Amino acid sequence: MPASNLFTPLPIANGRIVLQHRIAMAPMTRNRGVSVPSQARTWMADDVVALYYSQRASSSGLVISEGIPPSLEAAGMPGVPGLFHETQLAGWKKVVDGVHAKGAVIYAQLWHAGRATIPQMTGCSVVSASSVVWETDETYPFRDPNTKEKIRYRDFPSMEMTKEQILQTTQDFVKAAAMAMEVGFDGVELNAGNGNLIDQYLHSNLNSRSDEYGGSVQARCKFPLDLLTAISSAIGQSNLAIRLEPACMYQGTYGMERIETWSHLCSQIADKFPELSYVHFIEPRQDRINAKPDVFLRGWTLPEVSNKPFRSILQRSGIPCISCGGRDALSAAGAIGDGWDGVAFARLFVSNPDLVDRLRSNRAELQPFDRSRFYGSWDGVREHGYIDYPTFETTLQ
Repeated sequence: MPASNLFTPLPIANGRIVLQHRIAMAPMTRNRGVSVPSQARTWMADDVVALYYSQRASSSGLVISEGIPPSLEAAGMPGVPGLFHETQLAGWKKVVDGVHAKGAVIYAQLWHAGRATIPQMTGCSVVSASSVVWETDETYPFRDPNTKEKIRYRDFPSMEMTKEQILQTTQDFVKAAAMAMEVGFDGVELNAGNGNLIDQYLHSNLNSRSDEYGGSVQARCKFPLDLLTAISSAIGQSNLAIRLEPACMYQGTYGMERIETWSHLCSQIADKFPELSYVHFIEPRQDRINAKPDVFLRGWTLPEVSNKPFRSILQRSGIPCISCGGRDALSAAGAIGDGWDGVAFARLFVSNPDLVDRLRSNRAELQPFDRSRFYGSWDGVREHGYIDYPTFETTLQ
């Protein structure tokens, strides 16, 4: 499949924005924010973060920010700039201005980690759709900032969100979305995948509620659909996108009725939000499926493990669909030929700030990434493995 497939225009945002290529930079947690003075557990973007994003921006291309917590409660990792305190606005403005200076488009992804948080890091209770103890001894990826010990998730199980907490969380998302648009982001992406809070509502094993938010396919979809309604009412449908992961097997998302749940969710999105900017799908992770194949297959009743059935529901309403997950240049072009509207890259954007140019020209091999510096730099130098990867043009000098 010719790489030229990737370099054709793509309208998103109900036609308000026309991208000139179909390569998106996926959201990636990089833990490079700086502390907000006098605000515990609160981080903001700065010039270093702004440079990182502008390095990877390309003319008329789509950049999706790292997951941005809309509250302290939502923060799943340290060093992640949020959007809930006024002091965080200036840093994100630097990011947006730097990306726009390159002629690119940037969406703010909003993210609530739900049960994948610990009170030692957020200072808040752990919340989710229901109170479900982790079935493994998995530990939080960062050490307790005080004791330096590793914390097991199962030692701090989530509490079931009350209806008042659901309303407050919805308001947090709406406020953060409005702040994002005020800063100058071109749109907002809602993270409803990756095993995060919204995803947790969709999985029957993590959502055992018996009220209007659980107990059936339709009820488990209520929270994400209500969020879409509230946020789109505040900023407009065409400024809003959503990320989905029907085959997610992360953070304990081992729910049943996957086909029924995501088919209903996508049908509701297509019917009620036809002007949605785009839907961003995470491709199935075979390694995670293989770790619990029996569990997965009890919830997946189609012969093929693919996002195509859900994509087709949305595309019939004209909503663009972007695919993310494990592709190289050749398979990315093939994905466009196979019906995807766009393809998002993550890790290859880390080590190739000029990824779009490299794919367009096919002049240079892609640089390998340093996985040990994905989530912060262990030597304390934020720039390492972040803004110090050279472009192809730089290597020629």
